[in-house]
Amino acid sequence: MIVRRVYDVPGVEWGNGISRRLLVADDNMGYTLTDTTVWAGTRSPLQYKNHLEACYCVSGTGMVVDSEGNEYPIEPGTVYALDQHDAHYLIASPLEDLRLICVFAPALEGQERHDFSRLDFSQY
Repeated sequence: MIVRRVYDVPGVEWGNGISRRLLVADDNMGYTLTDTTVWAGTRSPLQYKNHLEACYCVSGTGMVVDSEGNEYPIEPGTVYALDQHDAHYLIASPLEDLRLICVFAPALEGQERHDFSRLDFSQY
């Protein structure tokens, strides 16, 4: 059995926020569970070529924008799933941080960070 408290797990700065990786590859669950804060006013170009991800919003507001420019509002109670390794922008409201509970499959190692300079999102 694995028992952890979110504030006992060190946060990893992933680029535009903090991610507390509650379950990682070494836990042998096959997926990662995170408690992720996206800093207010940030716009993050993201794409996971090796992982599928689902995010559930627990607080704050924002938007996810797909590669075709479709905008989807995010607020508490919203889930979005990147089931096709979708390129997207994650945008947090300028007024408040966005807090998401995220699941990644396969599992993350635990210290991954984003390098926004390596992504080309000029088409949207």
